[in-house]
Amino acid sequence: MGVYVYSVTDKQHPLRLDGLRGVGESPGPLRAVTAGSLCAVVSDAPEDLRPKRRDVGAHQEVQERLMADGTVLPLRFGLVAATDDEVRSALEERAEEYTDRLLELAGCAEYNLKVAQDEDSLLRQILAESPPARQLNDDIRNGTADPSAAMRLGELVAQEVQARQEALGAGVVEALRPFARDVDSTQPTGSDFLNVSFLVADDQEEAFLTTELSVAHQLGEGLDFRLNGPLPPYSFV
Repeated sequence: MGVYVYSVTDKQHPLRLDGLRGVGESPGPLRAVTAGSLCAVVSDAPEDLRPKRRDVGAHQEVQERLMADGTVLPLRFGLVAATDDEVRSALEERAEEYTDRLLELAGCAEYNLKVAQDEDSLLRQILAESPPARQLNDDIRNGTADPSAAMRLGELVAQEVQARQEALGAGVVEALRPFARDVDSTQPTGSDFLNVSFLVADDQEEAFLTTELSVAHQLGEGLDFRLNGPLPPYSFV
């Protein structure tokens, strides 16, 4: 049986693990593996570990409990070592890196922001503000366009969408960057054009949240801002 690793902390962390359940259908108790000034929170790893909602939730609950009492390097779901000794060796080999990162993350949490834009609203905006797109669209609707007009309109709209959303995304990030220690962008999926995480210190949290609300309000309708946090700082470990 392997060892499931949840997170790394300083050994001075109180490690209030009572009442927490680990991953797996029949989870074993959580325990600490210590090496020098560092500590890893672990449990026995189940044989058939899968990212089921129950287990992902258990993993997250451990992170949140530890975060409530101190700084944590949260590890992503699914990290398994062979033995406690292997975990201990990793702590020893990367002691300086882990210690430095704990100091950098002290008093911080992650906020993840996703932004999507209503496609119909954006298309109307492009047709209203781009004379070439508006002319092509009018020609197509009036039946006076050449056979390539629809393709050219599609290409023009796609270019406008990309340019506008890149500019919007950059503007949102720059407005919030002064209130974050670090920023990590991820490729957006689905209808989102922005997926970015901010490492926010406790003393900047109010200013960050206030600014995010202000930016969302200023940019108006047609944009869907979804802010999630505070979270364990997975993106910055």
